[in-house]
Amino acid sequence: MKGKLVIFSAPSGAGKTTIVKHILSLDLGLEFSVSATSRKIRNNEINGQDYYFLSPEEFVKKIDNHEFIEWEEVYTGQYYGTLKQEIERIRNAGRHVVFDVDVVGGLNIKKLYGEDALAIFVMSPSFSILEERLRNRSTEDEASLKKRLDKAMEETKYAEKFDVVLINNKLDETLAKAKEIVIDFLK
Repeated sequence: MKGKLVIFSAPSGAGKTTIVKHILSLDLGLEFSVSATSRKIRNNEINGQDYYFLSPEEFVKKIDNHEFIEWEEVYTGQYYGTLKQEIERIRNAGRHVVFDVDVVGGLNIKKLYGEDALAIFVMSPSFSILEERLRNRSTEDEASLKKRLDKAMEETKYAEKFDVVLINNKLDETLAKAKEIVIDFLK
């Protein structure tokens, strides 16, 4: 039997990566789908583990070859996407696929896989808390931070299209709720 798909999407800074790492640490037969991106690698990231880092030219070639299940130009010249071969590799091994993807990508995956996929939108309790979280990362300059905040405002409008909206207020409670949601879906 092919594995199911669990999709976590959220604006930057809402906590989806922390939640995904927690879910993956549980013994639930889950494996992370590593996305591809054309953005520059950050100091703490590892190619093939955090993302498959591609040049914009390599990314566009894979688009032209229909190698993505979904992709998006999130910022000008900065692409993100999910490679078909990554999903099939995990599902064919009988494991469940976990995604940490942007909002549009999450909805596209849900649309393609229907009932085999659970789409969870992670939301910060407020916009000011989201901004504070992004500032505390210290990975963005002011221009980049403004772009992320503008995009977060836009992405929040899509929350109602997801199967579940998970508000990340108190991390321990959020992690427990995420675990409960995922276990219920995988049954």
